[in-house]
Amino acid sequence: MTGDYKGIHHVGITVSNLDRSVAFFRDIMGLNLLVPQTERFEGEELEKGLGVPDAAVRIAIFEVDQNHRMECLEYFSPRSPVQSPLPPNALGAMHVSFHCADIEAKYNELKSKGVEFLTPINVIDEGPLIGWKWVYFKDPDGNMLELVQDQNPVTNP
Repeated sequence: MTGDYKGIHHVGITVSNLDRSVAFFRDIMGLNLLVPQTERFEGEELEKGLGVPDAAVRIAIFEVDQNHRMECLEYFSPRSPVQSPLPPNALGAMHVSFHCADIEAKYNELKSKGVEFLTPINVIDEGPLIGWKWVYFKDPDGNMLELVQDQNPVTNP
């Protein structure tokens, strides 16, 4: 039942270098750093809670808006079994989408700061997502990110 949920508390992204990711999301993306880089967390409870044997991590948490948070996690151990993120069509692949009031302004701002987008802004003018404008880009580790301006009465009532 959807009434049991208040919303999505946060999304988490595993990164290879927390300091570099904090600089990107704070200085380039303009997110508010709510919880600065922590010291290293480790121990049996963490290992069990994450389901990762020998886990040692540190985190930082950003405020996207008053209701949405994003957490970046850097694992010291065990190191990542892969050297790059999953491709978007792979099972388990995810992306983070930032809802913008003015996608053109945010797109131009990020481009001026060196962000490379996969395409120009895409505009949907028919079908169930009519009213969407969207564009994908990547963080410093290659994790997929998206800007969306949603003027659809179903998906943005």
